[in-house]
Amino acid sequence: MTDAADETALADALADPDLTVALAALDALVQRRVGARLFTVMAFDATTGISRRIWTNAPEVYPVDGEKPLPQNDWTRQVIVQRRAWVANTPAEVAEMLFDHATIAALGCGAALNLPVVVADQVIGTLNLLDAAGHFTPARLAAAHTLRLPGAAVLLRARLG
Repeated sequence: MTDAADETALADALADPDLTVALAALDALVQRRVGARLFTVMAFDATTGISRRIWTNAPEVYPVDGEKPLPQNDWTRQVIVQRRAWVANTPAEVAEMLFDHATIAALGCGAALNLPVVVADQVIGTLNLLDAAGHFTPARLAAAHTLRLPGAAVLLRARLG
């Protein structure tokens, strides 16, 4: 699918009254551009410091509406404060930062990419892609950064209900 076709498909999905249509379209875009065994979208509320899962392609393991407070650690400093992507390409790197690394490994994932979505100087959420160790090559990382605008559109759509 071309970029124009991707944009048209996402625009059509955003217009649907069912939010899951837009989230599924974003998931399809993620799979085409980067690929991810596990893909989740977290909406972040800066006033409460709580992130809420609004999409997952593995609901039996990571259900929608799961909430968690942001930890005060290097991940939060990098992704939320500095607004930079966090990448781990080995199981050891994943285990250093993610408390649920055993669950992640059980899904066959040994690499993770957490991409902050920033609008009006605020992190409104993250796109979280996980796959096999070594998955996030420089080319895939560049492709992942093209997901920020579609991610922003979908997260803003989520705020509308």
